[in-house]
Amino acid sequence: MTTSVFESFGAFCEQEGLPVDRVRDLFRRDETSRELLEGLEDGTLAEAEFERRFAAILDVAPARLIERMFAGCGPDEAMLQAVRRARASGVRTGMISNSWGAATYDRAVLAELFDGVVISGDVGVRKPAPEIYAMGARAIDLPPADCVFVDDLPFNLKPARAIGMATVRHVEAAETIGELEQLLGVALR
Repeated sequence: MTTSVFESFGAFCEQEGLPVDRVRDLFRRDETSRELLEGLEDGTLAEAEFERRFAAILDVAPARLIERMFAGCGPDEAMLQAVRRARASGVRTGMISNSWGAATYDRAVLAELFDGVVISGDVGVRKPAPEIYAMGARAIDLPPADCVFVDDLPFNLKPARAIGMATVRHVEAAETIGELEQLLGVALR
């Protein structure tokens, strides 16, 4: 639903004088950084604590770290419009999101777009834990086999498929929307 978070992380790194892939690589390969991310996403680590500890790893200032990391990330208007069109066509829509803090979500916009929303920090479970996908299906009152799950990270798709959901790997909006039109049988553009 947003532009690339990894591109935003890269822009943040450039602004901070870090190697462009530093944040991405730390989350992928450094156990301490990964644990901080997981705690932030499942709600067991406060935003301020994440910022303090991750800033120390990066050797940058902690003030507004999350905001700075996401400064280059914005709404993907094509995807938002596709969700609006799907919902207007009678398709039940839902969102499962790994949280980066409560302030990152405009709850009014989420209510406009989705019949059900599951945010990891609210429920204490994060993708790719299988139970969050089941929560997502329940939130829109559908069995998993009647759901299509879209995500940009391949490892988040596997558990969704395992409980019976169709999956689409999001790389680019036009491609994703085309796949969704095929799966849902509705025009989304």
